[in-house]
Amino acid sequence: MQKPLVILGALIAIILYIAIVTTSTWTQGTLFIIGLALGITLLYARFGFTSAFRRLMSVGNVQGLQAHMLMFAVASTLFAIILSSGFSFTGITPKGYVSPVGVSVLVGAFLFGIGMQLGNGCASGTLYSLGGGSSSMILTLIAFVAGSVLGAYNFEFWQNTPALPPISIAESTGLGYFGGWVVQMLAFALIYWISVKIAKKKNPPMMKPLPTTTGFKKIFRGSWPLFAAAIVLALLNALTLTVRGNPWGITSAFALWGGKSLMAMGVDVTHWVYFAGPNGAALKNSVLMDSTSVMNFGIILGAFLSAAAQGTFKPGKIKPGVAGAAIVGGLMMGYGARLAFGCNIGAYFSGIASFSLHGWVWAIMAMAGTFLALYIRPLFGLSVPKSNDSIC
Repeated sequence: MQKPLVILGALIAIILYIAIVTTSTWTQGTLFIIGLALGITLLYARFGFTSAFRRLMSVGNVQGLQAHMLMFAVASTLFAIILSSGFSFTGITPKGYVSPVGVSVLVGAFLFGIGMQLGNGCASGTLYSLGGGSSSMILTLIAFVAGSVLGAYNFEFWQNTPALPPISIAESTGLGYFGGWVVQMLAFALIYWISVKIAKKKNPPMMKPLPTTTGFKKIFRGSWPLFAAAIVLALLNALTLTVRGNPWGITSAFALWGGKSLMAMGVDVTHWVYFAGPNGAALKNSVLMDSTSVMNFGIILGAFLSAAAQGTFKPGKIKPGVAGAAIVGGLMMGYGARLAFGCNIGAYFSGIASFSLHGWVWAIMAMAGTFLALYIRPLFGLSVPKSNDSIC
């Protein structure tokens, strides 16, 4: 355990919590704590979306995908109860992420799928890997923010491309939340069954073992099983929905950070369509009043504390190829997330859990982008899992 770093991280967390509560509300403080818990969970399990897609498409390893299905099953069950009953801890009526399905989602998710494989991390992966000591993620995050701003600038153009209205499997079909829940459970079960068949046929290499300890210490120092983390992430997402009225999201904060940076440099972004309404109002306020930003800060800090507790926080040098891939990948993810109404969290995880058809479409297109990226990664010196590897 890197005790000085653990103490430093704890002090920063306490100071930031006090600043958040003082600047905003106790609700924001609660969301910051949820962010800390998300960061801890993601790092202790190395819970991946990027790596899960890459291992599946390259060698047929389904461990990550199976964990996703469990996470979706738990989250969808909780979301169905919360959304149908209107349950809330704060009096804010809960509302899921249900977005239109159109050209922008198809293009955006495809770009995001390529980008996350080049940047070696999705939205959540970028944050927790940065907190965990991955040096290249600094470049990925900066490029992610830049890409988000560019996507916000072009948002009006993509809004005018052909699209279906937002479609909820529960509300738009007449099935109701119970009927929608049944449909999604069947879909998750089918995908899980297919994944078992794929694993038997391909016999892929298993995932790399994680740094770990034994006994009771494992809870506080990792590593956590993927399935345990999947359940915890689903619970935390449902808790987020009941606290702030919306599910977990990440990338809207990146657009906000980039917009505020441009404003500070004298560039007026308030006339952009993306920054009309609530997004524009957020430009005038402290980032500590933005719930997504606060949760993102929590994720980074939670991962930092976890890495320090494991003794694995060891930033290293960045190879030129990795640096180039991080920048290109970050730009593509940032731009793609704006087009697709979210990332692997806001569109994929929270979208599917909210019974949104666009979440399923996002998954298909991001998987297609991942497949293409397998041929692009070697150009930057990045490896791709092979069937004869001993472990992925």
